Amino acid sequence: MATLTIKDLHKRFGPVEVLKGIDIEARDGEFIALVGPSGCGKSTLLAMIAGLETVTSGQIWIDDRLVNSVAPKDRDIAMVFQSYALYPTMTARENITFGMESRGVPRAQRDEAVRRVAQLLQIEPLLRRKPGQLSGGQRQRVAMGRALVRDPKLFLFDEPLSNLDAKLRVDMRTEIKKLHQRVGKTTVYVTHDQVEAMTLASRIAVMHGGSVQQFDVPQRIYARPSNMFVAGFMGSPTMNFLPGTLAARNGAACVEIPVANGGFVSLKLARPLAKAPGDGKVVLGIRPEHLYRYDKDLEARKPTVVPLTATAELVEPTGAETIVVLKLGERDIVGRFDPDSAPQPGETLGLGIDMAHACLFDPQTELLMADARA
Repeated sequence: MATLTIKDLHKRFGPVEVLKGIDIEARDGEFIALVGPSGCGKSTLLAMIAGLETVTSGQIWIDDRLVNSVAPKDRDIAMVFQSYALYPTMTARENITFGMESRGVPRAQRDEAVRRVAQLLQIEPLLRRKPGQLSGGQRQRVAMGRALVRDPKLFLFDEPLSNLDAKLRVDMRTEIKKLHQRVGKTTVYVTHDQVEAMTLASRIAVMHGGSVQQFDVPQRIYARPSNMFVAGFMGSPTMNFLPGTLAARNGAACVEIPVANGGFVSLKLARPLAKAPGDGKVVLGIRPEHLYRYDKDLEARKPTVVPLTATAELVEPTGAETIVVLKLGERDIVGRFDPDSAPQPGETLGLGIDMAHACLFDPQTELLMADARA
């Protein structure tokens, strides 16, 4: 196995700076996801780790070896591509063993490697078929098998599931996670799908505009995003953002949110800020699942819930949950409800916001503001 260390990595294409000082470290056996919107630089970063793109400045280390100038074939890595990159005239077995045969690996060793990975990936019945006779998921398994037979130090995945349908993506995501648990190889996985990143990775690097916005474990990225971009990108439906002003009511710190006709509601903070902004302006961020239909039982169960009133405008049943667009003053917010408690369109309801899960952002810098939690 191996570690991967990226230090102050920059990449330019002419005058355009695509990567702007990337610092990431993957521990031995760790699964790292690079996630972000199209054009953020994540695939370019993966290509640089693989040696398919040159380094403008900075360093890439695999274990204690600087690999900036090392050829891709000598980096001891294996890459799984979005397009599978299988040879259409070869059988699955021939695709898996092609690289080994090119390197002069003895036949007995090749056969043993194919047997091992075919059993691991459950593709034994497919070895004599050509790619055109395989489904998308089967082709992806063959592509993974081709990477696994090399027994590399580092696995690189470049959006490997984006060509699959929704159900197959979920199935293959499970298979990739099981595979990583079995082989324990250090893995870097590029995706634009934040659900893939959250479910697969031990740590996630959220990228935007060529920079890493936050590099942390999935739960912390979701619960305590470092800025408004991360908060808005991670999570579906996205986090609600409500501009407000800090105030003190009855000796308690709160944030006042404007509602209709020049009024406002005061939402008591579960924890005061470590340092309040000079002008008192903040943006309150709250996830859809932390909005509830308000009642006294809720108040008893969750003492940090603050009540207010909103009107349901749009109701979207999805089966296990119901997504509701609510009108709060002049703003729309989105809630995620249990189907049994979801409001009907046009219904005005008491709404509870669980302030224990609220995030406050500086509207100027868009950075998360530190609170006084222990």
